Amino acid sequence: MKKLSSPFLAAFAALFLAVPASAADDAPEVSAHAAIVMHADTLEVLYEKNADEHMLIASTTKLMTALVALEECRPDDMVDITPEMCGIEGSSMYLHAGEKYSVEELLCGLLLVSGNDAATALALHTAGSIEKFARLMNEKAQELGMTGTHYENPHGLDAPEHYSTARDLALLMAECMDEPVIAEIGASSQRTVGEKLLMNHNRLINEYPGCTGGKTGYTMAAGRCLVTCAEREETRFICVTLSDPDDWADHAALYDWAFGNYVYAPVIDPEMEIRLPVAGEEPAVLYPASEARVLLEKGGAAEPETHIELPPFIFGPVRSGEELGRVSVTLNGEEIASRPLVSAAGAGNFPLLEQIKHIERFIGLAGPYYLRAE
Repeated sequence: MKKLSSPFLAAFAALFLAVPASAADDAPEVSAHAAIVMHADTLEVLYEKNADEHMLIASTTKLMTALVALEECRPDDMVDITPEMCGIEGSSMYLHAGEKYSVEELLCGLLLVSGNDAATALALHTAGSIEKFARLMNEKAQELGMTGTHYENPHGLDAPEHYSTARDLALLMAECMDEPVIAEIGASSQRTVGEKLLMNHNRLINEYPGCTGGKTGYTMAAGRCLVTCAEREETRFICVTLSDPDDWADHAALYDWAFGNYVYAPVIDPEMEIRLPVAGEEPAVLYPASEARVLLEKGGAAEPETHIELPPFIFGPVRSGEELGRVSVTLNGEEIASRPLVSAAGAGNFPLLEQIKHIERFIGLAGPYYLRAE
């Protein structure tokens, strides 16, 4: 096995270090009863406070409503508004019986102005009843690993068995941000639906640089609830606060801390070129199969190391895309990323006897030669 520190990684060495468990010691104090900051791509948790406590979640429920509705319906499906979909208590997009809206238009009313009527309309259209829709919500929660969550309704009005946790809501938000329709609506400052102008209740869309989506929630029992996502360059974080009287400021402070201390950095460059000797032929040119990124902490002194695992040489022919080795990256002795090394293009096929004549070129190389099964 060859070992090296590539220039690609050396550029990060003076700046970044694997995320330590103690990193949250410098996180800001927040007013929330429960909170979490999670990296949206790796789901690594940077900060948590009472993150597994069962809490009322108010209208942050509607993230799951949107996800289930889009799994069961097409965005352009039309919904006939019936009397039981109208006049639901709390926030509303003001539906009226006899109107028609597309699923996507109802999602705008659901996610931007937190319409309880929009939630009810989507649930009844999708499943035929609130109870059946809640079962779909709970099935999706289990699928996502939301072990501390149970839903009774699609809107989040207080109910005895309707609860979640900060950790589960962060997992849900990560899934929602990978759903294009939800992500696009959540990033909008406003949308026009018919003659209705729907303004996004999530103030951070306009007030915090990089905020890409979220969902607000409030009932007197639940207090202020907020789930958001923010991105700078290619680093995305999710923040959840529950029962938080100062949620806007707390999210901004937690994001400032997260972006100031962490980055989602590339540690394997897909353009890294490795040459592998081929008996009797030109060396095979290998590249990592894909880029690898990891969440790193800024300000560390440990240096990442690249490890290249290859045979000393091989016999041809070499097929394009053939896996011939492995590149891995370690930090503080632990592997943090790896990718197979694959050939960029095929190489010729010298006769075996002709290849054997060239073996003396490789005398002194460590380890046995590598003969692949055809």
